[in-house]
Amino acid sequence: MYKIEKSRLSELFAAIAAQEDLFLPIKKCDQANYGLWTEEAEVDLDTLKTVKSPKDCFFPQSETLYKCKNEDGKLAIDPAKLQDKPFVVFGMRACDVQAVKVLDNVFLNDPVDSYYAARREHGILVAMACHEPEETCFCKVFGIDAANPAADVATWMVGEDLYWKALTEKGEALTKLVENLLTDADEAAVEKEKKQIQAIIEKLPFSHLDLSVFENSELMELFDSPKWEEMYKPCLACGTCTFVCPTCQCYDIKDFNTGSGVQRYRCWDSCMYSDFTMMAHGNMRTSQMQRFRQRFMHKLKYYPDNNDGMYSCVGCGRCVSKCPASLNIVKVIKKMGGEA
Repeated sequence: MYKIEKSRLSELFAAIAAQEDLFLPIKKCDQANYGLWTEEAEVDLDTLKTVKSPKDCFFPQSETLYKCKNEDGKLAIDPAKLQDKPFVVFGMRACDVQAVKVLDNVFLNDPVDSYYAARREHGILVAMACHEPEETCFCKVFGIDAANPAADVATWMVGEDLYWKALTEKGEALTKLVENLLTDADEAAVEKEKKQIQAIIEKLPFSHLDLSVFENSELMELFDSPKWEEMYKPCLACGTCTFVCPTCQCYDIKDFNTGSGVQRYRCWDSCMYSDFTMMAHGNMRTSQMQRFRQRFMHKLKYYPDNNDGMYSCVGCGRCVSKCPASLNIVKVIKKMGGEA
C-alpha cells in the first residue's frame, strides 16, 4: 500500500494526464460531474456522488456510430473510431464500480457491443472509499461495501493523505506510472477508516431494506400486484431517475441528415417515456403505470433472475435525492414488503 499527501494530488493528476486521458469529478456551477482533467479544472473529490454517474465514460450519453454518404453513386460508410488508448476514471465510488459490472452483463454478452467493449478494455478504474456515506445511500442492501471499493486501484482519503492500493494488473501498471509520487504506507490507518465507514453504513435509514419479496416471489405475482396502481400516480414521467442512474442502459438510435450525408448516433433513452419502444403498431406499454412497473421490475426482478442474482440497482441513492416527486426505488421496495 502507498500514500500521497492530499496537497500533492494535482501532481498526481498531472502525471497521469501526461500519459493517459484522466476523467474525474469536476465542479462547474456548483454541480460535480465527471470530466476531462485540465490544470484549470476545479477537481471535487469531496462531493460523495456526482449528479450523473461515471457511466458516461463507458456508455456516453450520445455517441456517433458511423457516417455515410453517397460519393459518385457509391455508398461510403465511415464507422466511428473505437477507443484505442488507455484512460483513467478516478474517484469512482463502490456503487458506481458495481454499476459498471451491471453494464458489462448487458454490453459484453453476445452480441458484444464493440464501442463499449473497447472502452472497458482500455479504461482503468480508480475507486475511492466513501468517507461519510449519506442518508440516501443503501449500497449495503446489494452486497456492496463502500469501505472496500473493488476496482483496478482502491483509494481512501484519511486525514491529509490519500492511500493507494493496486488490485489488478491494470492497477499495478498505473501505480508504476506514478510510483515516484507515492510513498510506502502501512494499512493501520486504512483499517481504522474502513471500520468508521462501516459503522456509519449500519446506522443509515435504508441500509437494512429487505429484498426477500423479490427473491422469493413468482414473477407474475409481482407483475400483477395491485400495489403498482397505488404507487405510480405521483410519477411525472420526466426520466430524471433514468438519466442519473448508473445502471440504466436504454438507448435510442437515430439518423441525422448533415446535408452532405447521414450520421447515425445513439443516445440515452428512458423506459419512463411514452414513446420508448414505439413500434409501427404503437407502444406495447400504453400507460404510465406499465412504464413505471417496467423500470422497477427490471431493476429488482427481471435483471437478477437472468444474471445470477445480481440486481440492476446499486443503492447509490441518486434517484432518491433527484426525483422531483420523491418517488424512488426505496419506496417501491418498502411498498412491496421490503421494510427492514
